[in-house]
Amino acid sequence: MSKSKIVQTRTILLVKLVKVLQMRSFLIFLIIAIAVATVESNSEVDALHSWRSKLTDPNNVLQSWDPTLENPCTWLHITCNSINSVTRVDLGNAGLEGPLVSELGILANLQYLQVQRNKIGGKIPRALGNLTKLVSLGLDQNRLSGSIPETVGNLRLLRFLSLNSNKLTGRIPNSVIELIHFGHLQIMNVSDNHLAGTVHHTNKAGFATTTIIQDAKA
Repeated sequence: MSKSKIVQTRTILLVKLVKVLQMRSFLIFLIIAIAVATVESNSEVDALHSWRSKLTDPNNVLQSWDPTLENPCTWLHITCNSINSVTRVDLGNAGLEGPLVSELGILANLQYLQVQRNKIGGKIPRALGNLTKLVSLGLDQNRLSGSIPETVGNLRLLRFLSLNSNKLTGRIPNSVIELIHFGHLQIMNVSDNHLAGTVHHTNKAGFATTTIIQDAKA
């Protein structure tokens, strides 16, 4: 066999070897990606089921929340994205009673948390500040008490913040007020609580215009 043919044969073998290695690398990456997505989905199941276990549900709206499933995407009132990660929790006016739980803070892709018009009590968990993709936080018309956590100021994508008609006390944290000036916040309703002070909003060019609904208290 001539040297040119030997070189050509070796080149062909090398190309085939590279393709095999690339295919193996892709398969390994795919397996890892699936494993990570599965772990994430399972952790979201655990988080939501932990919350469910602390809620009173007289209307059985959470009956479909089966913790033995691989992910929560078939549960009622839950919406997921293409990788089976939770993006919406819609439980408004569901007759639920009980607390919010810190475990909700692991729902990394959550965009909408709507639990308005229930009997949700206790404090707003600081861990909700981990939900950095949140667009709408609807906690109004419940029985929440304590102060507004400053970690809510981490929610830079938040457009709608509804905390009205609870039993919240203290002042609105500066970090939350900064969402008005530098975030995307369009509506902030904190009326009908026991909050001190008022928020004075000056529009700044280039930023979202926020409608602030509050009690006129000094």
